[in-house]
Amino acid sequence: MSLEIKVPPVGESITEVTLASWKKKDGDHVEMDEVIAELESDKATFELTAEKAGTLKTAAAEGDTLAIGAVVATIEEGGAAAAAPAAESAPATTADGNKPATADSPENPANAYAPAPQAGGEAIEIKVPPVGESITEVTLSRWIKKDGEAVEMDEAIAELESDKATFELTAEKAGTLKTLANEGDTLAIGAVVCKIEGAGASAAAAPAQVTPAVADKVNESPQAAPSKGTTYASGTPSPAAAKILAEKGVDPASVNGSGVDGRITKGDALGAQNKPAAAATPAAKPAAAPAAAPQAQGPRSDRREKMSSLRKTVAKRLVAVKNETAMLTTFNEVDMSPIMELRGKYKDKFKEKHGVGLGFMSFFTKAVTEALKEWPAVNARIEGEEIVYSNFADISIAVSAPKGLVVPVIRNADAMSLAEIEKAIVVLAGKARENKLTIDEMTGGTFTITNGGVFGSMMSTPIINAPQSAILGMHNIVERPVAVNGQVVIRPMMYLALSYDHRIIDGRESVSFLVRVKQLLEDPARLLLGV
Repeated sequence: MSLEIKVPPVGESITEVTLASWKKKDGDHVEMDEVIAELESDKATFELTAEKAGTLKTAAAEGDTLAIGAVVATIEEGGAAAAAPAAESAPATTADGNKPATADSPENPANAYAPAPQAGGEAIEIKVPPVGESITEVTLSRWIKKDGEAVEMDEAIAELESDKATFELTAEKAGTLKTLANEGDTLAIGAVVCKIEGAGASAAAAPAQVTPAVADKVNESPQAAPSKGTTYASGTPSPAAAKILAEKGVDPASVNGSGVDGRITKGDALGAQNKPAAAATPAAKPAAAPAAAPQAQGPRSDRREKMSSLRKTVAKRLVAVKNETAMLTTFNEVDMSPIMELRGKYKDKFKEKHGVGLGFMSFFTKAVTEALKEWPAVNARIEGEEIVYSNFADISIAVSAPKGLVVPVIRNADAMSLAEIEKAIVVLAGKARENKLTIDEMTGGTFTITNGGVFGSMMSTPIINAPQSAILGMHNIVERPVAVNGQVVIRPMMYLALSYDHRIIDGRESVSFLVRVKQLLEDPARLLLGV
């Protein structure tokens, strides 16, 4: 008896997830509540556990996008799972019903090999195997074996080609080949390519049918056909590669194939497109030899990765913000010396008392919450045809996590002290780097702060974190000459950038808000006194 494992509901706004990785493999034994896979939504990563003990049968591949409620795998009870392979590998009799066909038959041990091609008339499906996380489909380049031919177990029957490589499809048992796809067809991963039915020809007959074809294909060297290291594929371009070589006027014989058995792949053809011109230059005129120098001699390749759900969601939201808001950015600069002096004087006592370091982010968060009280429009958002004003400040802090940028939220930051803000930042940043943030911890912010200065950014125009209406960008601290009371002095200066939605925030409000933040940072005593 089997139990289906489905994608559980993970949030009201989430309709699909991505199967990030399998923790257990197909056919493995799993215990109840053991982690079997890792699922990834556009907001968080979470684990999928086994609901009972048994044998795992996977129903989805890594990288698949699955709807909520979709079947990910089944778990079969141990006894049933173990009995199935035994029944398939130990048929009671041969096809003619005369003698046992098992390897452990005491009457005739040789029968363990002779009846191997026979499968009691049952057919098995041969499917396109997974060939890489970023590859979702392949092309059937050509059939190595023809429809109706006898094939042996593990014999190459077809050649498949992805956008990155060419590889062979092998028979999973001996029998008669029944093709279901045509050469040139594009097939999805997991699609059925062919079937192998019943008992095929004897093992001795199969090589006799293949050898003449191999001999005809090898470049005037029939004696090389039996060798496993050299086949007709050597020096033969794939359909895509042949087209590229023809367009470039390149002789396939001059190209070294990197595919299966020396086959010329699409990548080989692209890399060989300029070789004839380079070869002709030295022969025609030795003085022109330097013209070939700019050609790259090392490996040149591209790497494709399927976008994660997080990255796809971030991309869609950022484009939507640019298209749907009247975004504008205003700038100012702040003298960081007062805060730096305050930190230098009290950071040791602060850490001793509160158990966390005194960083810049707590000062900026506190300054922002105070300024939002004076300019509530900066803390507002548009919902339909209404403007929603919040009488609280939930500050989103942008954090660079291993899987991309995430923005956890500090709830009620306006009611927190500097120490409480620092503790909240440490907790949320730690969860972000370990991919343990929950959906609730990343939704519902009213204003965002991002610090590009940690990466060396001097100035930027941050994009609003929808549905919020404003975001403050911090940058690196650079010592610059500034005028103070008629004197030129060197001060640690930072540029601040406020991007805002001009639909609900006017220029007066945005500039005044940023000036207020500047005043509070340059005179930290105001944060403590509330003036």
